[in-house]
Amino acid sequence: MCGIVGYTGPREAGPILMEGLRRLEYRGYDSAGIALVDDQGDLFVEKRAGKLSNLRTAIAERTPHAAVGLAHTRWATHGRPNDVNAHPQVDCTGRITVIHNGIIENFQELRDGLEARGHKLASETDTEAIAHLIEEAYAGDIADATRSALRGLEGAYALAVMYRDERDRLVGARKDVPLVVGLGEGESFLASDVAAILPHTRQVIFLEEGDVADLRPDRVVVTDVEGRPMERVAETIEWTAEAAEKGGYEHFMLKEIHEQPDALRQSLTGRISRAGRIQAPELEPVADAIREVTRVELVACGTASYAAMVGANAIQHLTDLPARVTVGSEFRYDPPPLDEKTLVIAVTQSGETADTIAPTRLARERGCPIVAVTNTLGSAITREADAVLYLQAGPEVAVAASKTFVTQVTTLIVLAAGIARLRGSLTSDAEDALVAGLRGLPEGAARALELNSPSAKALARRYVNSRGFMFVGRGASYPTALEGALKLKEISYVHAEGYPAGELKHGPISLLDAECPLVAVATRSSTYEKLVSNVMEGRARDAKVIAVATEGDKQIGRIADDVCWVPDTHELLSSVLAIIPLQLFAYHVALARGTDVDQPRNLAKSVTVE
Repeated sequence: MCGIVGYTGPREAGPILMEGLRRLEYRGYDSAGIALVDDQGDLFVEKRAGKLSNLRTAIAERTPHAAVGLAHTRWATHGRPNDVNAHPQVDCTGRITVIHNGIIENFQELRDGLEARGHKLASETDTEAIAHLIEEAYAGDIADATRSALRGLEGAYALAVMYRDERDRLVGARKDVPLVVGLGEGESFLASDVAAILPHTRQVIFLEEGDVADLRPDRVVVTDVEGRPMERVAETIEWTAEAAEKGGYEHFMLKEIHEQPDALRQSLTGRISRAGRIQAPELEPVADAIREVTRVELVACGTASYAAMVGANAIQHLTDLPARVTVGSEFRYDPPPLDEKTLVIAVTQSGETADTIAPTRLARERGCPIVAVTNTLGSAITREADAVLYLQAGPEVAVAASKTFVTQVTTLIVLAAGIARLRGSLTSDAEDALVAGLRGLPEGAARALELNSPSAKALARRYVNSRGFMFVGRGASYPTALEGALKLKEISYVHAEGYPAGELKHGPISLLDAECPLVAVATRSSTYEKLVSNVMEGRARDAKVIAVATEGDKQIGRIADDVCWVPDTHELLSSVLAIIPLQLFAYHVALARGTDVDQPRNLAKSVTVE
């Protein structure tokens, strides 16, 4: 997620804001900007694409004296990462500045209306529309104008607003995206994360959904979007600065596991229309090609390849097309038939994975239409693709993927539905069922965390000395078993394998005994009964059984020694919820073994060599 910092008070705002941005660099970004109102009441704005050092150099000799200001690090969604699209964004009058995290779903409708009414918009961003809406609504009070503009927004936001002529005042607001207010002695702060302001104050207000905060140096007033006062109690933060960057969590990985409900909410923004239809407008450039293709090849590596398996399953389920996954490093050396009738889908979190980019280039040379699924705007894979679907998961710092896996699965299922619609094979019943499942995912993920967080540590300690683990699943749960095994071996260095449950009797069952537990992904599915039979084969060899099961399953307790419960969901979406207890299990096993959770040995976040 992007970084927000705001300050109003008696001190020099510029150094406070720049230091705040530095403390938010861990979140990931591609541009940075600052806005200050100087002692003469003039607005100073500077923005630079790239690293924070670029902005620091640009303002080094000309930062004005100012006691109020805003600063931002942007992780691009609408518009490429460049100076113009960087925040802050300014209105037509040059008086109002806005910085914003999140996505405004109805931004195109808003921009069209603003332009029709004579506004000149300079950027490609959704954020700029907010500045112009506030401009239209301004009638002497910036907080009132902000509340008025917010009532026309659809989507997720944390935003900060500054008006040149109200020189000691900031306005902040949040909906589905975090924002905190810091309270100092005669000064107030605004930030997307406590880490940015912890050196200056430990008294913070965590704004709640729909809150609008009116900040002045000596007071903060919180209302809802209608202007009704809201009582909010300040909390005292006891974290260290390092812990604050991690939101109070011990590791980035644990923080990112807990960010998954918000990541899913962000990823689904704009994916379901008001009429309850799944939409993937990014496919328009390849719409004609998709209607003519006869097969689909998905190419990916590691975690992305397991997400791609779910995507292939969804494509085959929703369309008349055969779909398969090939590991990127093998694709070029034994390529399938590739031509204009083969749709190639490249899945990569970073967009820079060499083993995925190389086969994508081969497919391009052969005339294949190419769709990329990535988390990173402007990455190498986007330049190879005809269409790109972004995960919108926000930055992921830990090497081991967590929230990018669940958003890859979700985005690939949206993509599958988009392909099916273009080919005329998406039935109303199938779409209605998927929409219901997608809408419930963020809350489902939150419920899965609630069910498993309290027990994960004890479960890990019971099994930490195991010789190895066998993860099994069938159908939609098989990729989850593979990803669960990968998470465990990546960060704990314990040997773990993932298998289709039906394959146990064809060799792997020889490994099962009292020291090698069987981990069964046994959520509700069309293959549930067969998987239960396979699990019984493991029990007969004295293997302990850990099951991931759907809430309300009355049968699983009779065959499993330990059960990790998750909410029910659509079978195609089951990996999104079922992986959460396995992520927590892997994390706590690694913690018990004393390994480096965030930066495990021999691994890198983005592998850019073949």
